[in-house]
Amino acid sequence: MNTQPSPDTRAERTRNWLQQGVLPVVVIPNVKQGLEIAEGLCAGGITQIEITLRTPEALQALGEIAQRFPDMNVSAGTVLTPAQFDQAADLGATLFISPGLTEVLAEHALNKGYAWVPGVATASEMMRGLELGFELLKFFPAMAAGGPKALAGITAPLAAARVVPTGGVTLENLPQWREIKAVQAVGGTWLTAGLDGVANVAKVVEQRAALAMAAWNNTVLV
Repeated sequence: MNTQPSPDTRAERTRNWLQQGVLPVVVIPNVKQGLEIAEGLCAGGITQIEITLRTPEALQALGEIAQRFPDMNVSAGTVLTPAQFDQAADLGATLFISPGLTEVLAEHALNKGYAWVPGVATASEMMRGLELGFELLKFFPAMAAGGPKALAGITAPLAAARVVPTGGVTLENLPQWREIKAVQAVGGTWLTAGLDGVANVAKVVEQRAALAMAAWNNTVLV
C-alpha cells in the first residue's frame, strides 16, 4: 500500500538513503535471478539496490525483493513517468531514480513527497535540480559525461550538491570517484552483470559486493 510520505520529510529521507557508498544498479531478467541477486548483495554487506524498470518482470521482482528482504532498501531506477513512481512505491520502493530531469517528474515527486534522484550531466542541469529542491543527483552517464575530473570541476562551486555517479563506474575506477567531496555513493552495474548461466548467482554477487564495499571503505580483504 502506498503511504505517500509527506513532502516535509522527503529531503531528509533522501539524505538518509545512500549510506553504504555502493548502489548496485540491476537489470533483472526474471524474478528468480532478482531474488538471488538480493540474497548475494545482503550476504556481501550491501543492503541497498536499484532495480531498473527496463524489463517486463522488473516491478514484480521489486515487490518480491521488498517483501522477502525487509532490511533491503529498494529503489526504482529508470523512472520515466509519474505512473512508474506510484507503481514502484506501492510495491515497496522508497527511492526513485531517473536518467534525466523533467518538470513533469519533478512536480510529481514534489507533490507526492517522493525521494527522487534525477539524472544530470552538466552544471546547468545540476543547478536546476538544486533549485527544485533535489540535493541528491545522479551524474549520468558518468564516464561519457567526462568522468571523475569533470564531476570534480562541476561540483566544486556547488557545495549543496550530493552526487551519485552512474554509468561506466567500475571496481577499478571507484577510488577516483570516492575522492570527490560531492560523491555520496557510486552506482554500478558491474556487481550484477553477466550472470546468465552462472550456477551460483548469489555467491558470485556476494563476492563482488564484498570487494566493492572494501574498495569504498579503502580496506583490503584477506
